[in-house]
Amino acid sequence: MGDDPAPTQASEYRDPPPFEATAAGQHLTFFPDGKDRREALLKLVAEAEERLDVCFYIFAEDAISTEFRDALCEAARRSVEVTLIIDRFGAAATDEFLKPLTECGGRFLCFSARWSRRYLIRNHQKIVIADGKRAMFGGFNIEDDYFAPPRDNGWNDLAILIEGSTVAGLTDWFANLLEWTEDEDAQFRAIRRAVRQWEWRDGEARWLIGGPTRGLSTWAKDVSDDLEEGERLDIFMAYFSPPRRLRRRIGRIAEKGRTRLLMAGKSDNGATIGAARALYRELLDHGACIWEFMPCKLHTKLIVLDDAVYMGSANFDMRSLYLNLELVLKIEDKALANRMREFVSQHLPASERITPELHARRSTLFNRMRWWAGWLLVSVVDYTVSRRLNLGI
Repeated sequence: MGDDPAPTQASEYRDPPPFEATAAGQHLTFFPDGKDRREALLKLVAEAEERLDVCFYIFAEDAISTEFRDALCEAARRSVEVTLIIDRFGAAATDEFLKPLTECGGRFLCFSARWSRRYLIRNHQKIVIADGKRAMFGGFNIEDDYFAPPRDNGWNDLAILIEGSTVAGLTDWFANLLEWTEDEDAQFRAIRRAVRQWEWRDGEARWLIGGPTRGLSTWAKDVSDDLEEGERLDIFMAYFSPPRRLRRRIGRIAEKGRTRLLMAGKSDNGATIGAARALYRELLDHGACIWEFMPCKLHTKLIVLDDAVYMGSANFDMRSLYLNLELVLKIEDKALANRMREFVSQHLPASERITPELHARRSTLFNRMRWWAGWLLVSVVDYTVSRRLNLGI
């Protein structure tokens, strides 16, 4: 796939500045840098006039979460209708911490507020919708590390601000999510039905939902079908542990010399790195080009497959493909796909190329045992639980 980019010291890496694109009738602004992302998020909240619909998986009690909570409170004071949904499993924010929001006239709800069958589902989506006209989504959560610079080992992540017809689809999906979250007696089958039946598309732009359902969710089915027919693939992914069926499809594209995989070299969960490394040999044998991003922890979720761009909250692992509630925007547009491939390329000089020789040297018996233990934990058990079982990777 061409010459490797000139190497750069990881310590010299700086996140790219914001950039814009128009595709499928949508205007998108991308925020790879934490400082820019923070400013854009708070600006979106500050400019809301009528309604703010907000959903996050992780919501901490730290500097950014306090600032964001206070911004929501200020919006509520100026008569903006503010609704916040957090995932009780992922969020550390307590009722007491969020009490100022309710005192200002806003409201917050907890997805999986108590132990039940539905507690096994993670609401992994990240959504901020302002007035049904503009929205921000992506992989980032509300915690300081998601806005910290690479030099402080902040998460490398991506937020997308979108304006266009797709915001109406996102607003409709949020209404479904809110209805289900408000009902404490909602059954597991209710969310399965919503994931299976809900769809929204406008031309070449389509919202895809991941979650527990019989058969494949729209997110899992779309990416699976595209991999079967695809000719060129770039994956920039925090957590990568797909099932064998999808790895075979990736391998088929890689055999044509058209596959670049940019994986995490750092994380807060060594098991996820081990899970990806357990699959490298198979992918390298098919000709995939693999890098590990070294400057800081990686949380970005981006797939460019032929002329289709997948962006949102979903990792490329078993939980995001088949269980978590996920939100992914798919846009088919050649110019956008080319721009996002350039974005991936910007990160390669600060990444380590995983050659077959390097991987062979790393593949000691001890390391292979740790890698496969990581794969088992994140693919069969849960990567949130596995974070507490440090494998030393």
